[in-house]
Amino acid sequence: MQRRGRGNRFAAAICAAWVWLSVLVAAPANAADPPARDARQILADWGIAFSGAYIGEVLGNAAGGVRRGTIYAGRFDLGADIDLDRMVGWSGATFHANVFQIHGGGLSRDYVGNLMLASGIEALPATRLYEMWIEQSLLDGRLTIKVGQQPSDIEFIDSKYDDIFVNSALGWPGITGVILPSGGPSPPLAVPGIRVKAQLSDRITAYVAMFDGDAAPAGPEDPQIKNPHGLLFRVNDPPWFIGQLKYGFELGAAALPGSITAGAWYHMGTFDDQHLTARGLSQADPAGSGEPANLRRNQGVFAVYEQRLARSPLDPQKGVGLFARASVSPSDRNLVSLYLDGGIQISGFSEIRPNDRIGVAMTYARISDGARQFDREFRQFTGSVAPVRDYEAILEMTYLVELKTGVVVQPLFQYVMHPGGGAVDPSDPAQSRRIRDATVFGVRTTISF
Repeated sequence: MQRRGRGNRFAAAICAAWVWLSVLVAAPANAADPPARDARQILADWGIAFSGAYIGEVLGNAAGGVRRGTIYAGRFDLGADIDLDRMVGWSGATFHANVFQIHGGGLSRDYVGNLMLASGIEALPATRLYEMWIEQSLLDGRLTIKVGQQPSDIEFIDSKYDDIFVNSALGWPGITGVILPSGGPSPPLAVPGIRVKAQLSDRITAYVAMFDGDAAPAGPEDPQIKNPHGLLFRVNDPPWFIGQLKYGFELGAAALPGSITAGAWYHMGTFDDQHLTARGLSQADPAGSGEPANLRRNQGVFAVYEQRLARSPLDPQKGVGLFARASVSPSDRNLVSLYLDGGIQISGFSEIRPNDRIGVAMTYARISDGARQFDREFRQFTGSVAPVRDYEAILEMTYLVELKTGVVVQPLFQYVMHPGGGAVDPSDPAQSRRIRDATVFGVRTTISF
């Protein structure tokens, strides 16, 4: 208990210091003050830049799910970037760190019961260090190496057209977020790792990374409880490797930009069999131990396609953009074996509101054959009429409105089909009914400073 108390005070001190410095830097200088007293300019001269954002959202489950209800959730994101060349003469090097302060409830956790969380900021309340890394640029920027605690979702299996969406699976894909230990390196848990990015040609970029394979120690507790402040800096777990090649091109006479990314990942840890025990019996068989077999290694392959479909007459950098992603992993050791998503983002459609955006997207996560076979055999051995899980799918529609520079409001709608992959509704006394499809409405507000 005493150790946790010290961690809380340390994390709170980090957050408080970041808040104080961010407010200092964000505060406009008095016009009567001499330029030398502009804190932002002084820090910029040293190569230091502070940033901050607050995301606050109200989400409600209007129908279906486990039960109806509404939550408020919020996250402060306070960060610093340091140009180490300006500060200490380390040519081509940059330092970055940021802290999350997370508060509020979780709609998926408390009301919907789905695998792909309704919000990418949904997490247990905490103050935690998220990223802390150094990136070295070489060969005139054609090669960069990043070392330290970092996420994977910003560069890997990503599209620039998915950034508008609120559902967590439309950021870090639903399959990796479900099957990797602790959800993989993505909010709210980053891990130590090394990432190499190489610009092989004008059109081809290669990425490869090695991360620690788990953000938290083994055990039944939630990983966010086991690593409450992001300060474990784990480096001894079986590693997780990921790599991808991205090819950029222009389409048609209008030279509409697009790209195709293909890649794979490999985890060297052990994973539970979804169906069988170590003796080869079904986990549902009363004659067996019920303990899953441990399977060595795990892997996946993925692809991402993104394409500008039309340019805005108001701004050639805006218009209609399309993205689609697909990923496959083995069925015997993963709850989800196939994942697909895709969507459209529209921008630059109004002279009056030039930075507003509209997005429509859908996800699909197929429950693996191993998990489905376990469900069928559970029915057979117990005489239960519980449903066999099959898939979870989500439709999201959202409209991002810029009220002023740095302030956006985003109403959204999500329809969640087969929450939990079609899992049993825990409120059903007969344990024979799936969790009902859920209808989610909400509003997200983002303030950047």
